[in-house]
Amino acid sequence: MNTVWNKTNLDIKVLNELSENTLARVLDIQFTEIADNYLKATMPVCPKTHQPYGLLHGGASATLAETLGSVASWLTIDREKQICVGIEINCNHIRAKKEGLVTATVEPLHIGATTHVWDIKIRDEKERLICVSRLTVAILKKK
Repeated sequence: MNTVWNKTNLDIKVLNELSENTLARVLDIQFTEIADNYLKATMPVCPKTHQPYGLLHGGASATLAETLGSVASWLTIDREKQICVGIEINCNHIRAKKEGLVTATVEPLHIGATTHVWDIKIRDEKERLICVSRLTVAILKKK
């Protein structure tokens, strides 16, 4: 399979460095794997990602999904000439989670000239589906 990414020398360390001074760092989101057509990251389920009932906060799941999809778009664009910004996200929260680690996987549904659409699935350590999300990203010309 051909890679969907714009750059062939992809480094997880570089992707994790992108998170410095961002919400992704606050939530301890860590990129863990990159393949030809997907990217993975993890996030702990702990007090900083909980809602008041002690469950994984839907907003934390949305942040994980948007972080993964936005970075995936960043990996496909011409960064000299373009930027990418999320314009719509939806999340369906399938299963509650109180503690541990979740892993999100992003795959492309559409990579066009002006929009990208990404499918993001968040799973627990037993591969049970926690959340499914779709992110639409706008591709803009750099000013």
